[in-house]
Amino acid sequence: MHDTRLSARAQAFLALLRERLVIFDGGMGTMIQGHALSEAQFRGERFAAWRSDLRGNNDLLVLTQPTIISTIHRQYLKAGADVISTNTFNSSPVSQADYGMESLVGEFNLAAARLARQAADEASAETGAQYFVAGALGPTSRTASLSPDVNDPGFRNISFDELVAGYTMAVRALVEGGVDIILIETVFDTLNAKAALFAVREALDQAGVDLPIIVSGTITDASGRTLSGQTTEAFWNSVRHARPAVVGLNCALGGKQLRPYIEEMARVADTYVCAYPNAGLPNAFGGYDETPEQTAAILAEFAASGFVNMVGGCCGTTPDHIRAIAGAVAGLAPRVVPIIPRACRLSGLEPLNIDADSLFVNVGERTNVTGSAKFRKLIEAGDYTAAVDIARQQVANGAQMIDVNMDEGMLDSPAAMTKLLSLIAGEPDIARVPVMIDSSKWSVIEAGLKCVQGRPIVNSISLKEGEEAFLAHARLCMRYGAAVVVMAFDERGQADTLERKVRICERAYGLLTERIGFAPEDIIFDPNIFAVATGIEEHNRYSLDFIEATAAIKQRMPSVHVSGGVSNVSFSFRGNDPVREAMHSVFLYHAIRAGMTMGIVNAGQLGVYDELNPELRELVGFWSRSAA
Repeated sequence: MHDTRLSARAQAFLALLRERLVIFDGGMGTMIQGHALSEAQFRGERFAAWRSDLRGNNDLLVLTQPTIISTIHRQYLKAGADVISTNTFNSSPVSQADYGMESLVGEFNLAAARLARQAADEASAETGAQYFVAGALGPTSRTASLSPDVNDPGFRNISFDELVAGYTMAVRALVEGGVDIILIETVFDTLNAKAALFAVREALDQAGVDLPIIVSGTITDASGRTLSGQTTEAFWNSVRHARPAVVGLNCALGGKQLRPYIEEMARVADTYVCAYPNAGLPNAFGGYDETPEQTAAILAEFAASGFVNMVGGCCGTTPDHIRAIAGAVAGLAPRVVPIIPRACRLSGLEPLNIDADSLFVNVGERTNVTGSAKFRKLIEAGDYTAAVDIARQQVANGAQMIDVNMDEGMLDSPAAMTKLLSLIAGEPDIARVPVMIDSSKWSVIEAGLKCVQGRPIVNSISLKEGEEAFLAHARLCMRYGAAVVVMAFDERGQADTLERKVRICERAYGLLTERIGFAPEDIIFDPNIFAVATGIEEHNRYSLDFIEATAAIKQRMPSVHVSGGVSNVSFSFRGNDPVREAMHSVFLYHAIRAGMTMGIVNAGQLGVYDELNPELRELVGFWSRSAA
């Protein structure tokens, strides 16, 4: 949190989280449905002649039936809620397009925030306690990670930029209306949530304020995954960059079904955790049968088990549920936020955490048009089906991440990057691993960042264009939620000596950590692996310089990681695969011992050091023996 810009109310909310279990409100839609409003009541006078049906557009009621919405807020506050959320779950251009009301999104959010603010302030005046308003941002009715057309898996009916624009409009109005918290809830596609987080930070920075953020995902069924396929920990890794004050889960499931996933969130999240489940699973008529006492008992057990800091209800819950929950958890201690060890926490559909105890991470290199002639020809021919198969082979052969590079002069590289990543997103056997978005062009990198719901690595940024461009790109990587590969490259060019490799990395490290607060564990240095045995004498130490630079970098900056393109070292022997594979194995043996964390390799063509032909191992190892 950027505490210096937090309002007094926002700081009071964070203080309350430290003191006790915080009570959230319950289902807004459930309460609205209880009023059984007619089409005419939804329309009101203002929209009496609207061209489409409006019944069911609950967000519209902040304009046409404000008294009903205010009454619901007051009912939840009287029941014991500390936090009420605005009636804005569908107040986005995407969702309001169903009613032709896109142009009213700003007005909806502003009116909803003011209604909730007034209800909270009136309750504070009556009781002397402090109540808080969370501005709700729903997931929209579209998914940025998945195609709505099974016959066209690369198609998307919403873009990251469209989502950002809509969320930005909503956040500005919510802030103007006086909310204390931003709530990004019911996340079924984490790319949508990342767009919301991007928009929230942009809007808050523009307004010169800061607010606590709550992010709540939705595990859709017993698979333990979101609709877009992520596990609980992968979801957390994907949104952790935004430093939400609270993260949790809501909707889709009742508390009984949600328990293992809340337990997992409580284990992995180094922030406060919330749970606001449905009142059980829906019955045959779409209603909910779980009584207030039953829901309260489940959430009290969550609290007693040390899983939660904030509890409430979602679909099917009412003020009676919130009253019972508040009573059941009264006096129970809030969860103690754990200290999580430093690690580079990445994700695809599944998490990949890289720390000091991790084994070497293989980054599949074959989905790279600059490194694989076969892959380049497929992309140039538009054969993305076969290109996706290459990515699948890399993962099947042991790659824990795939490097995607589309830097080819004859390609529309941003479009090619977008298309391949969109196709991969629909292939769970590939999408389960993180992506390394690889390009020398920022426009291509940014196109890739807008396609990935998990937490990727950007490869790469450097000081080539000077400090300001370097920091600008690093800030955007932070905002998109990516770790970074930093090349040992400055205004004078690529570092080709041990001294320059280490000096440039130290300079970049200081800029990243001291100027913009980039986490050291999310910095991956690439001190440049160059080809040896080229016949040029000054190239003879290239491999040793990399290995020794790796050792120096890890000694001086112990939390960072080191990577490199391993195939480069054997480039002089292209066409001689047995020698190249042996060179890669011997080089990695020594580089890993020196502290190399990951490398871009062909995972299917990597020999085991101890199983190499001893004579070949000795012959290719002369240039690294001094590092052994």
